[in-house]
Amino acid sequence: MATISGTYIENRERVQPDDVNNYGTAHGGNVAKWMDEVGAMSAMRHAGETCVTARINRLDFERPVPRGDICVIESYAYATGRTSIRVRLRAYREDPRTGEREQTTESYFVFVAVDDDMRPTEVSDIAVESDRGRELREEALAGEQE
Repeated sequence: MATISGTYIENRERVQPDDVNNYGTAHGGNVAKWMDEVGAMSAMRHAGETCVTARINRLDFERPVPRGDICVIESYAYATGRTSIRVRLRAYREDPRTGEREQTTESYFVFVAVDDDMRPTEVSDIAVESDRGRELREEALAGEQE
């Protein structure tokens, strides 16, 4: 049985000129794509199967990520259904010179595990193995309700 901590992934993308909008900040579509890719990795780490995006519950862009900064994507699975995995995602802008970081985007995605024929397949429950795992799960569940 996978654990919440076992699904935790943090990935980084350097915001390049091709990634930005007319205002010199990361295009929201690129941030959503990066979040979707990393979220799927967390879901697959839990399911042990290919996972596809079923739903995005919210996508809140709180502040921009300027060109040249790093977009850090943090992802972890925190709950499951019969074939689904709920994943919390947050994006941060990080200054590559100082490491200073602030949250820019938050979302909750639902992925569905599929077999080789792309049919939904069952997933196991996710284990809460530590105080940190319990804290991550509680934060995600509370954030879903906002």
